[in-house]
Amino acid sequence: MRDFHRPGRSPARGVNGMAATSMPVATLAALDILRSGGNALDAAVAACAVLCVVEPQSTGIGGDCFCLYAPAGSNEVIAMNGSGKAPAAATIDWFEARGITALDPRSAHAVTIPGAVRAWEALLARHGRKGLDAVLQPAIRLAEEGHPVHDRVAWDWAAARDKLAADPDSRVRFLRDGAAPKPGEVFRQPELAATLRAIATGGAKAFYEGPIAADMVAKLRSLGGLHTEEDFADASVEFVTPIRGTFRGYEVVQCPPNGSGLIALMLMGVLDRLEPAAEAMSAERWHAAIEAGRLVYRDRDAFLADPAQEKVEVERLLSPDYLAALARTIDPERAMRALPPAGMAEILPAHADTVYLCVVDGEGNACSFINSLFEGFGSGILAPKSGVMLHNRGFGFRLERGHPNCIAPRKRPMHTIIPGMVMQAGRAVMPYGVMGGHYQPFGHASVLANMFDHGMDVQEALDAPRLFPRSGTVEVERGIPPATVDRLARMGHTPRLAEKPHGGGQAIWIDHAKGSLVGASDPRKDGCAMGF
Repeated sequence: MRDFHRPGRSPARGVNGMAATSMPVATLAALDILRSGGNALDAAVAACAVLCVVEPQSTGIGGDCFCLYAPAGSNEVIAMNGSGKAPAAATIDWFEARGITALDPRSAHAVTIPGAVRAWEALLARHGRKGLDAVLQPAIRLAEEGHPVHDRVAWDWAAARDKLAADPDSRVRFLRDGAAPKPGEVFRQPELAATLRAIATGGAKAFYEGPIAADMVAKLRSLGGLHTEEDFADASVEFVTPIRGTFRGYEVVQCPPNGSGLIALMLMGVLDRLEPAAEAMSAERWHAAIEAGRLVYRDRDAFLADPAQEKVEVERLLSPDYLAALARTIDPERAMRALPPAGMAEILPAHADTVYLCVVDGEGNACSFINSLFEGFGSGILAPKSGVMLHNRGFGFRLERGHPNCIAPRKRPMHTIIPGMVMQAGRAVMPYGVMGGHYQPFGHASVLANMFDHGMDVQEALDAPRLFPRSGTVEVERGIPPATVDRLARMGHTPRLAEKPHGGGQAIWIDHAKGSLVGASDPRKDGCAMGF
């Protein structure tokens, strides 16, 4: 139990349904769908669509999504890969011929075909009770009537001002007299409202074909993009087989590559072979996590790619022998001086934005859902007539011939966004996720360690201070004790204060014994968890 003398909040509790999102109005939208007869998946898509309106720096219909859905009473977990592909003309030959050796995250070349809308429709058709026509109504209303800008959203918005100013259409729609909106200002997106209404009426086809697709293609082509209307019409998503690992006696389920769920499972697998530290904020706890993180992120940058075009050795990377070998390389007293070259480490973007949400309904169906533009406001490129902000997931590609993650026609890039699901005794006990670009696998492991190693409840586990090893340093939030930071430095790490807090997260614990739901939402965002 938390100390009620200290700042913080208790977890939310309910029995008939629970939603946890990064914005209150999205949580309310999810609960409204549950109360009207929808299930957890319907509610998740409704909440996600709302977030695409009210948290525009983090997500949008011009982005991608991944989803894990655990039907009640079953050990089955359904996984959706809703990430989009590169244009058909995006060959390494084309880039080499023009002397382009690295992708610019603000260029049209960083834009892959958005997969989110196609994925929403496919998920609802197979596992929902309502269609896009019903679940998009809250988002349409908010885009049309407007909504007050929340504090964290305004902070991120201001940080993206230069990116938005660089695109004439983004500057007109998302800046006022050259500045980002202030907290409390009402923001409207009539073009996006019309696009959402068209999708509600005509389904995903209305987004991928016709005037909306033509608007996106025209904007991208005007900036040198290789995209065609055929690329959009051919956009596809797929149900995939989830991958599984273990941590402290629980089974953890993730989406397979091209997402980074594999890296989260590897990190947990290494830590599961090490004794947990006695104190949650001790240097010993964080040293082990940092070293394990360095090892598995090295492997991410070397091996993670689109399995439709490259072989990804998932079984080998998750094998007990390999994870044990990684664990044995960790010196409990000293940081490793050097690792083998880690592919993309030198070009990791400074920050990435995403939304994660989870919903559990009264029947016990559990949904873990993540949707993203990648960096703040994605590429910063706005299709003006449709109001669609386009993501920059293509920045995850390499322009290195022969690399598994090298750009190629209709190939998916390495993705950072990962929804998680914890299972016990053959049933779901917690949909959860942690936002924050490259931080996400590290965040998944940290939150579960807070709970299963250090006895925190689900809200405390999200509240707790964080750090992240990145590009040769350790980015430390202010809440990490100074003595711990000093000890890490003496162990050979290079701590520095993080510019922004690490990500955000949501989780819902399904307490089968008590017959209740326990929800939590990260204080690093503007959201909340609510149940009934």
